Amino acid sequence: MIASVEGTVGAIAADSLVIEVHGIGYRVMTSPAVISSAEPGGRLKLHTYHLVREDQQALFGFRTTEELGFFGLLLTVTGVGPKVALAIVGSRPTADLQLAILQQDQAVLTAIPGIGRKLAERVIFELKEKVAAAGAIAGPSALAGTAGEGEVVAALQALGYSLAEARTASRIAMAETGVGSTLEDRVKAALRSLATS
Repeated sequence: MIASVEGTVGAIAADSLVIEVHGIGYRVMTSPAVISSAEPGGRLKLHTYHLVREDQQALFGFRTTEELGFFGLLLTVTGVGPKVALAIVGSRPTADLQLAILQQDQAVLTAIPGIGRKLAERVIFELKEKVAAAGAIAGPSALAGTAGEGEVVAALQALGYSLAEARTASRIAMAETGVGSTLEDRVKAALRSLATS
């Protein structure tokens, strides 16, 4: 499995880049934002998802591990393939998308080309449950209706954020939401703080 690619940008296409690494050119499908910032001959590192199927192999590249983690989470949704997941991840910052899912804001998803109302509903339904499950695994207090910092950190890590990012955002969320708030309220507050940072 190829976890990341770092090298020289050899070619730029409408939907991909060729990254040359020690004489081998890797075609990496990526978002328009990454493509527009790439320069031929420039150095670039992308975290990659290596898709292997009977009839194809492909690399999908992301600037951050958070984007990569969210891409993997999107692929678990029924009816979401790699191209649709890439379009979602590339449309906005990851924290904005995760917050929209937790707030059940379909308008954010339906604004993305190729995402209709039914698919947006499915993404929200399936991923909201996964975020809640990630929090519940962290400890029994999440099941009791209140969430401590550990549960919020675990939920954010399940969404692909680093431990340091999750701890910082969790502290901000704990201060903002107060005692007795639910895991969902605290995760939403944490994602808002990540979206603005």
